[in-house]
Amino acid sequence: MRESLMAHGKRWWRHRWMHEHAAERAVPPAMAEQLQARVNASEAWHSGEIVLCVEAALPNSDLWRVGRELPLPAVISERALSWFGKLRVWDTEHNNGVLIYLLLAERCVEIVVDRGISRHVPDAHWQAVVQGLGQHLQTGDFESGLTQALQEVSALLVQHFPLQTGEANPNELCNRVVWA
Repeated sequence: MRESLMAHGKRWWRHRWMHEHAAERAVPPAMAEQLQARVNASEAWHSGEIVLCVEAALPNSDLWRVGRELPLPAVISERALSWFGKLRVWDTEHNNGVLIYLLLAERCVEIVVDRGISRHVPDAHWQAVVQGLGQHLQTGDFESGLTQALQEVSALLVQHFPLQTGEANPNELCNRVVWA
């Protein structure tokens, strides 16, 4: 189903108008440091890896596909999966990496999980986390939404991939917020 020319034009304008530094404005350095500290603390309790990626807008190549090849949600899912690969979230020893991806121009959230954790947690549970974070995004409350999402993801990783007494989680991936 093709998107109307007017809707496509508005979307195109919104993505092109979004400055590349919008991700840093939505999640400023001080907030990013707090989120990184939360990820560090979380990973002390489980063997999983959590990565936060905040992207301002889709590139032209993906915008062109919206409504012509795929609906917007499918394009956003593919973009999140692309970041999952670029950031090597899939490349963990226990296949239990989790990417929390925000697309600011659409105020949209995706969570991409590796096969190790997806065996234990049904998609419906991840969708509930996405909806909770999405509600915060709609109001512009990025910090509360991301904190809540991190807590929920962390709880799932602790439940399914807890560290044993005396065991340490070798930090396999960077814990800094990725601004794209």
